[in-house]
Amino acid sequence: MNTSSKQLRTILISSAVAAGGVCSSNAIAQQQVPSKVDISWNRFYDYDEVTTIVHDLVDAYPALLSLESIGKSEQGRDLWAITLNNPQTGPADTKPAMYIDGNVHGNEIQATETVLYSIWYLTKSYGEVDQLTELMDRVAFYFVPSQNPDGRAEWFANPNTPNSARTGQRPTDNDADGLFDEDPPDDLDGDGHITQMWKIDPNGRYRRNEVDPRIIERAPEGVAGTLTRLGSEGIDNDGDGRMNEDGPGGYDMNRNWPSDWQPNYIQFGAGEHPFDRPETRAVGQFVLNHPNIAAGQSYHNAGGMLLRGPGASYSENLYSRSDKRVYDKLGNAGEDLLPFYNYMVIHADLYTVHGGFVNWLAEGLGITSFTNELWTEARKLPDPGRSFTETERMHWQDRMLFGQTFTDYTEFNHPTHGPVLIGGGTKYSSRVTPPFMLEEGCHRNFAFTMFHASSMPELSFRWASIKQIENQLWEITIEIENTNIIPTRMGLAARKQIGLPDLLELRGPETVLSGTLSDRYDLTISPVEHRPERILVESGIGAESTSTFRFLVTGSEGDRVDIRYTAEKAKNIAAAFTLHQAESVSFSYEE
Repeated sequence: MNTSSKQLRTILISSAVAAGGVCSSNAIAQQQVPSKVDISWNRFYDYDEVTTIVHDLVDAYPALLSLESIGKSEQGRDLWAITLNNPQTGPADTKPAMYIDGNVHGNEIQATETVLYSIWYLTKSYGEVDQLTELMDRVAFYFVPSQNPDGRAEWFANPNTPNSARTGQRPTDNDADGLFDEDPPDDLDGDGHITQMWKIDPNGRYRRNEVDPRIIERAPEGVAGTLTRLGSEGIDNDGDGRMNEDGPGGYDMNRNWPSDWQPNYIQFGAGEHPFDRPETRAVGQFVLNHPNIAAGQSYHNAGGMLLRGPGASYSENLYSRSDKRVYDKLGNAGEDLLPFYNYMVIHADLYTVHGGFVNWLAEGLGITSFTNELWTEARKLPDPGRSFTETERMHWQDRMLFGQTFTDYTEFNHPTHGPVLIGGGTKYSSRVTPPFMLEEGCHRNFAFTMFHASSMPELSFRWASIKQIENQLWEITIEIENTNIIPTRMGLAARKQIGLPDLLELRGPETVLSGTLSDRYDLTISPVEHRPERILVESGIGAESTSTFRFLVTGSEGDRVDIRYTAEKAKNIAAAFTLHQAESVSFSYEE
């Protein structure tokens, strides 16, 4: 660590001491490191509360955090982006960076809490937790807590199901009748949630469970049922014979990204064209403005999955074997850190997604990226090999959540269907992590994301030799090593020529020939045709590997040689030495 980085640690630790927040090293080793911002991780926060938390964190840790609004949502809410960087070890844009966001779907609320937890945990750990301090000294982070602030605000403010308010909130004609958002669900029983509605029907195919009438089940073969499923509670507001078919919004911002975008008749919710929504356009521009982003995480909310692309089977050939090895190492580590999660491929293990966000990051920009589906019901069970029955699920909600996520069924005289039953699970009853389990889920996903971040490329000059061939002719051989799992350029990016190739430059003596070798003992060379002092490294430095380069230069003994390796997704390295016969060179590193 350089002196200025140590000074930043001292400033942060001294500030915490002044606030009475730093414990002894032994105490810190056994309990939570204190933060300057007190946040409860057993509850959820609406958009306004998220905005307050973001500002509080930035105000508390100005040496590490900066805040900007990268755009406005459809309804005019700020899309907040927070940069975490230690400026004493260099500007953020000179380091490999990780992009982390959540809540692209408005109902996937715990995704935002997971992003906020990540900022909170990192900032309080600087100078206290060595691994995280070293990581923050080496890389930068970009956080967008909510891609869909309007959907989030709608979910909190109004009656919804666990699955509604997924969309952004631009009025949309979902039923093609020329009207917009005119037939939303209706909270007929006034419980603040949109629950289920069943027609009381002597010829129905469903019935209430005899032991627990809160459970509605299919009537056994040969037994008459008493109920018919009507769907979510509501009425036919527009008189077209259907209910709830045109609620607020009605598109999917996770289908609005350029890579493999398909029109709405192929992929419902895709929008008019990629980036036609202000939220996706703002996030997309932010990502494009930061080509140093080498890794991406997007938090969603249900399924217990670590998902990588591609989203469609015909895109599988975009991922080379080397790229798949990178994903497999990261994904398998994720399964170790996240019990009950499965590392999966979107199209093969889930369903087809066109125009998805992580697909754009991976296939459009060459960024190693995952979607984390945060909640899984398997976390409720001591036996991961077994699933809940409906009776067990109801008992668990009673015993652990004390019935707070269920509205008892009541009769209602529906204007179209006559007598109906309304009730069932509230919007908190599924998909959303139970609040008392939230912090563990945040931390485990944060831990995987930090492993992902720590796997971004890190370069060093591993070895060099200088050999005098003739009086003024010298051979310089250089090895450059990437010690981490993610290469400086993914195979997909190199093949599709996404972004800039890496560049190795030699300055000082005149270069007459240069090229890349298979290893230091290789006697052959594929020469650079033009400007041999500059080697374009199209494939970058691979995952956990070393690349070897050779220059033939003219000069005199003692002449200074400067070498510099530049990569978009790794911190540049530079060094200097003098021309002299040497089997191994001692470098003088330069910033």
